[in-house]
Amino acid sequence: SPRLGAGVAIIILRGIIMNIPLSNRLKACCRLVTPGDRVADIGCDHGYLGIHLLQENIAASVIAADINEGPLQSAKRNANKFGVTDRITFHLSDGVKSIPREFDTLVCAGMGADTMISILDAAQWLKDKKYRLILQCQSRRPELRKYLYDQGFSISRETLAKDGRFIYPVMEVVYAPSPALSPAQYHITPALLESGSNLLPAFYRMVISGLTNSVEGLSRTGGEKYEHYKAILQELKELEDTIN
Repeated sequence: SPRLGAGVAIIILRGIIMNIPLSNRLKACCRLVTPGDRVADIGCDHGYLGIHLLQENIAASVIAADINEGPLQSAKRNANKFGVTDRITFHLSDGVKSIPREFDTLVCAGMGADTMISILDAAQWLKDKKYRLILQCQSRRPELRKYLYDQGFSISRETLAKDGRFIYPVMEVVYAPSPALSPAQYHITPALLESGSNLLPAFYRMVISGLTNSVEGLSRTGGEKYEHYKAILQELKELEDTIN
């Protein structure tokens, strides 16, 4: 009947309105969160990641933090819109400087390596086995991975997510001092090789392409940097049969 059709349309419309537009890379971050964890979302922006974790009953509670007031206010409005304000708190904070330390998992997504390193450098108290870090880095990932191992962290899990034409690694990191990785492994980690991600071959080709361009550019002058990246490229090329 027309009345029934209108009712169904309203239900569908409500479902669309209440559906959080979460990107694939943020969904990948959420999948690494242990159910029941208290989560700190650093650089929360619109707050979608924390709201999703609460709506799906993955996180017990969320600390949403951002360095800028504008995004934080947007996150507050979204939390109210999606009905999760009772389990989320908001903090204007430069990294983790002004947030409570009562959480289990820290999520830091959508930042470059330099920003992530500065956040971790200013929070030596995160070097504690009770915390887990979920990091989705936008740039200079090998440098971030090396920094983590130099600081006593280890990558326990790593996966991949694709948004548009870009593929993003997402890492679960714990404080567990262990031997450093090889220079090539900072580009393709053992955890990533073990992930079983169907995006790994495409990501591998992307890494190889970038390194090949770097080596070709450096070949004009040679030197230590050229030899360094040439050795990394050679080591990674030996993985081709394993990955493809």
